[in-house]
Amino acid sequence: MSAIEQTLQSWRDRTERALHNWLPSATTLPVRLHQSMRYSVLGGGKRVRPILVYASGLAVGARIESLDAPACAVELIHAYSLIHDDLPAMDDDDLRRGQPTCHRAFDEATAILAGDALQSLAFHILAQDADDSLPAQQRLAMLDALAIASGSRGMAGGQAIDLDSVGRQISIAELENMHIHKTGALIRASVKLGALCQTGLDPAMLENLDHYAKCIGLAFQVRDDILDEESDTETLGKTQGADRALNKPTYTSILGLEAARELIHELHNDAIARLESFGEQADALRWLARYIIEREH
Repeated sequence: MSAIEQTLQSWRDRTERALHNWLPSATTLPVRLHQSMRYSVLGGGKRVRPILVYASGLAVGARIESLDAPACAVELIHAYSLIHDDLPAMDDDDLRRGQPTCHRAFDEATAILAGDALQSLAFHILAQDADDSLPAQQRLAMLDALAIASGSRGMAGGQAIDLDSVGRQISIAELENMHIHKTGALIRASVKLGALCQTGLDPAMLENLDHYAKCIGLAFQVRDDILDEESDTETLGKTQGADRALNKPTYTSILGLEAARELIHELHNDAIARLESFGEQADALRWLARYIIEREH
């Protein structure tokens, strides 16, 4: 394991400990709701979004202690979105991270409530545990960034566009717009929250980081679409071919596999180019960009 991989693993472990501490105990009333929340959050996962918080914070020289709260917050928003996406009214999936989805392990009503509770917990953490050394205006900017990324102008809006696109022929521009919102918004928020943990940041640096995040967010979705065609259920930890079965537009269905592979490398190169001015402190971001386009699940 390389030095960067060891660092990323330490961030993953740090996130796990913080999530464990912030989530209500499985024995606290209402027990079934809290059990479902812990089941959905602590049941594995790559932790890409919290790691991006730490990597972005490192790139701008933020204190690691200030990054714990936003790292947990973005992962809780991500977990809530997965619970709701898997519901019968949405994507109707039975498998997530190699185990039954929340509504299968518990029930639909509990899954809905678990998602709702995780979303509110994310904002509670940001409000209560943000670094006291950060100016109030900067802390408000973090809350605002996560709220926009989660709502109708971000992830929820992207999911609405996705549902409306099932069975329809859409253009590549429409598909990109959908995923800028559905997948990309929270990835961009992760990078922005990490950067906002440093005071006095040059706006040009923030702009470069945001463009980097936009590129890797789209690349993440392109890779997902490629894996949905080429991988298998056991490797993915979720149902392979689910998007095709639902007749959902994807990068592979619109562009074809070869063009999708070319696009993912273009996005990667564009992302890396935006990190030129950051030096070695951005090596973790560079590694993550490569990981996103090469991952197998």
